[in-house]
Amino acid sequence: MDIWQKRAPGVLLCLAVALLAWFLVELAPALEIVGSAVLAILFGMVLCAVMKNKDKVKDGVAFTSKKVLQYAVILLGFGLNLRKIGEVGLTSLPIILSTIATSLIVAFLMSRALHMPGKIATLIGVGSSICGGSAIAATAPVIEADDEEIAQSISVIFLFNVLAALIFPTLGGAIGLSDTGFGLFAGTAVNDTSSVTAAASTWDTLHNTGGAVLEYATIVKLTRTLAIIPITLALALFRVRQAEKAGGKSGVKVSAKSVFPMFILYFVLASVITTVVTAVLSGPALAGANELFSLLKTLSKFFIVMAMAAIGINTDVVKLVKTGGKPILLGFTCWAAITCVSLGMQHLLGIW
Repeated sequence: MDIWQKRAPGVLLCLAVALLAWFLVELAPALEIVGSAVLAILFGMVLCAVMKNKDKVKDGVAFTSKKVLQYAVILLGFGLNLRKIGEVGLTSLPIILSTIATSLIVAFLMSRALHMPGKIATLIGVGSSICGGSAIAATAPVIEADDEEIAQSISVIFLFNVLAALIFPTLGGAIGLSDTGFGLFAGTAVNDTSSVTAAASTWDTLHNTGGAVLEYATIVKLTRTLAIIPITLALALFRVRQAEKAGGKSGVKVSAKSVFPMFILYFVLASVITTVVTAVLSGPALAGANELFSLLKTLSKFFIVMAMAAIGINTDVVKLVKTGGKPILLGFTCWAAITCVSLGMQHLLGIW
């Protein structure tokens, strides 16, 4: 049987689940706080529990959870304009760098203290510090995380996304944050872009700012998202070094090209193309280019939803629940640490 004939049933199943999750969020904007990726995982888990013959879809689901996820990361690069980092002002960069470093260090220390698998800790640390599901999607193939580890990490990030979107606007008002202060707080301390949007929009509504906080928080979040590039490159190089060491000990020569995840380089190239094109073009040509980049970014998000559907189909929900305690504790610790550091840095810098 042709390889694509073997993959087709699984790919089509993931496509159907992704479309259902995608349009549910479109039809019910209140579900935006949950997100189509999380819905796709949940629907996939339900299918995993009720499906009798999974062999027919096995190849296609595996292809979607691995390759389609990599294609999503490449397309994600078209949504990153590297020049944006200069638009947020130097004041936000210390806070962004501090929260990212805090989350990664806390994730490492907690994983050791809780005796947790390193891959789950890495995914939760990166997801908490950079941009939630997108960062997990970019990092998972680099460290070769399996579907259950990805599902576990996404679930933890989702939990604290919802809490942040519900709690942070009230918290910010209670402690007397300015509009700029809350924009920085939301952009640096909330995990996922959708929840940043939800929290900032709530603040705008409560304080009648005319959308200014939403715009500022989004730019801060975009700048924070750029950290995907150095983080994934560093992890990829670490993986190459580990493979070379293992090969040396066993007497097997390891090619860096065979180990290094090339999709990360394509992702970086896509972000460079976006930056250069938007800098060079103007007028109608720039508008057309921005429309194309926006379309590719949307396609990237949909591919992530498809991959999450596949990951859900491959995930044993009973096992996920049984092993969920430690990842949730780690996620809470990262979330709490990022919140404290974001507010603390603002206070030190006099932005509060």
